[in-house]
Amino acid sequence: MINVKKSLGDKMFDVLLYVILASIMFCTLYPFWTQVVISLDGGGAKSAAYSSGIKLLPTQLTFESYKLAFKFDALWMGYRNTVVRTAIGVVLSIFFTAITAYPLAKKDLPFNRTFTSFILFTMLFGGGTIPSYLLIKELHMLNTVWALVIPGMIGAFNVLIMRNFFRSIPDELEESARVDGAGYVRIFTQIVIPLSKPVLATIALWVGVGHWNAWFDSMIYISDPNKQMLQIVLRKIIIQNNMADINSVIQHIGSKTEFSGRQLQATVVMFSIIPMLIVYPFIQKYFVKGVMIGAIKG
Repeated sequence: MINVKKSLGDKMFDVLLYVILASIMFCTLYPFWTQVVISLDGGGAKSAAYSSGIKLLPTQLTFESYKLAFKFDALWMGYRNTVVRTAIGVVLSIFFTAITAYPLAKKDLPFNRTFTSFILFTMLFGGGTIPSYLLIKELHMLNTVWALVIPGMIGAFNVLIMRNFFRSIPDELEESARVDGAGYVRIFTQIVIPLSKPVLATIALWVGVGHWNAWFDSMIYISDPNKQMLQIVLRKIIIQNNMADINSVIQHIGSKTEFSGRQLQATVVMFSIIPMLIVYPFIQKYFVKGVMIGAIKG
């Protein structure tokens, strides 16, 4: 192995890159860390929730706001609805995206370019909010989870990424399976899908995060308070500053701890982020591979 000595210009360039990356990392992580500090700070009037400026550590560590959040029924109701929506959305999206992308990965498919063009067309043009609402209403899907899952079940970009990944699988594998008498369904389920874990995990992460953070469609299609998603609960607390439900919980449990609105908002935000932080490390190892192969091959 040949060791190449870096010049002064190369070293300065490396230092500049490290400074830029460190700055980006700080700008990305600091808002998140601020919410953590505010949610854990129990310093009363001196806490981070009441003061401005950079706060790196809580004045007085406490978990009282998290204990309060555990007794906030509207939060857990939103959690339940969002988990159900995300689970159904990910499973259906992965299934229908895969069975759409697999035929398109076959270059000998009749009208392949035409079908692909129709899919690309949906990335550029849409029906709009009002026609979409009228369609959901006529299908009697208002106040159901299907109104949130079915409209975005198949994403054109996801189909193209998965199609390109399927094309990267050697044709010899399928040809040998056909020689042994396997049909397309068996080849798809027993050969293609097991080899496609990276792209399936990548698409699942994209779809899951999208469903978890979605709020606009829930605000339009869901009017039943018992069926609202977690992000709508957060919106009422953070944007509309509606703290009435949380204050009623404080009065009900007779808590003597002094809570600020900003502290309770930060706590609820942290509760909404934790599931994604738990899931991401298990999928991250597939993420880069799935994106690179799906985007470059084909």
